[in-house]
Amino acid sequence: MPPATSTPRHGTGPAPASGADFRTLMAGFPSGVTVITTGDGVTGPSGMTCSAVCSVTPEPPTLVVGIRAESPTLLRVLDTGRFAVNFLHHLGRGTAELFASGDPERFSRVAWDLPDGAAGPHLNEAARSVADCTVTRTVRVGAQRMVFGEIYGIREVEDAPPLLYGLRRYHAWPSTAGNRKESGAPREGGTGSDHG
Repeated sequence: MPPATSTPRHGTGPAPASGADFRTLMAGFPSGVTVITTGDGVTGPSGMTCSAVCSVTPEPPTLVVGIRAESPTLLRVLDTGRFAVNFLHHLGRGTAELFASGDPERFSRVAWDLPDGAAGPHLNEAARSVADCTVTRTVRVGAQRMVFGEIYGIREVEDAPPLLYGLRRYHAWPSTAGNRKESGAPREGGTGSDHG
């Protein structure tokens, strides 16, 4: 696995906003909910709930996840060099809360499997899709470690609406029956990503 890297803060510009204001800002920006898993049949599974997931580039297909630097799951991810991202569907709230709780028996309370070549357990009842990733680099930012993963496997589990988290609550993806004219990919320059 490539060595961990970090980027120092340069200059003497304005002081950063407070952590409380930052959390309030981001609470108004709903995101999908995932469970990051890693491990194999020998060492056993490890996993945690994560909403800090972002696409990076489609070529090579890469995403980045933000994990607390002291997280036991992060240590396992760095040790194995691989991780799976389980994208939860709208009925996966219980699984999200379970994996956010730190319950040491969490894997015994959900259905999962470990397909050949998988980077970590696939939560086959709570996930709508799973991405298996190889760690390509990491960057320490404050109390977080940003882990970049190149996707080598994608598994579509269930065609169901995704689970969202925003305004400090879980939500199901709303019905799109009356909004089909507003659907579609964002225009170039409209967002920071035109591939996700």
